[in-house]
Amino acid sequence: MNDPLILEIRGNSLDDGPGIRSVVFFKGCPLSCVWCHNPESKRAAAELSFDPDQCVACNTCLARCERTALARKRPGFIDRNKCARCFACADACPSGALSRVGRAMRVSEVAEAVLRDLPFFRNSGGGVTLSGGEPTLFMDFSAELLLTVRRQRVHTLLETCGLFDWDEFSRTMLPHLDAVFFDIKLMDTAAHRRQCGVPNELILANFTRLLECGGTPAVLPRTPLVPGITDTDENLSAIADFLLGLGVSRAALLPYNPMWHGKSAKIGSSDPTAKDAALAAWQDTATIERCRAIFTRRGIAV
Repeated sequence: MNDPLILEIRGNSLDDGPGIRSVVFFKGCPLSCVWCHNPESKRAAAELSFDPDQCVACNTCLARCERTALARKRPGFIDRNKCARCFACADACPSGALSRVGRAMRVSEVAEAVLRDLPFFRNSGGGVTLSGGEPTLFMDFSAELLLTVRRQRVHTLLETCGLFDWDEFSRTMLPHLDAVFFDIKLMDTAAHRRQCGVPNELILANFTRLLECGGTPAVLPRTPLVPGITDTDENLSAIADFLLGLGVSRAALLPYNPMWHGKSAKIGSSDPTAKDAALAAWQDTATIERCRAIFTRRGIAV
């Protein structure tokens, strides 16, 4: 795998590990979850985004596009079959309505960006989180970045879908990680293949191997609560029983966020769930509490 494109480096994060953190979002993922909260991170290649709410209709971009891939009357504005992704239109756009999604950066550039927040890390017990997309698609790059920030005594954390080669992971990234947030979405392998594009046997095996490392890194399993897909009693009970059998006493449940629909539209991605009312709404408190109870009844804190 070539070096990654970086989707975003987000500072001052309080939701991706302990303390104040800088989160590096990689572009590219081996899963194809329909409900992905970061759909712009799925493809490893750079993409062109269009936000109509930011557009001032100056038409600067129309003059820059040599392929006439842009038209005011065209649904979505961009003919993505014509677009060569040269990003001349995005470079010229004065409002930021057109933008490039994904940029090549060297490890040194990413490290320099995150280490600007070193005082915040040290004062809050925070650090650097690798997220995505999927950082383990780019293990050598990720390992070098982790090693670089670790040399500054910075806490390191990986957010992963769990689909990776264990031998390569244990050789490259694992020695430089303090913590791992590990997603377990669906226990039934056929359902996992249907909803995420791949079976789950390797994911579950990698989770088990991580636990066998003896607490270093610390591992937190996480399950996104997707209405009618992952938040069913059957699926959550199976996940809770799996964790209980491995001696896991703590997990995280991530309430569903429907804001991803708008992100998909900006990059011209199809949305097969557009007419699904359950996937268009935020989860109610009662549903979240029902899901939590499935774990807490088994003695797993969430």
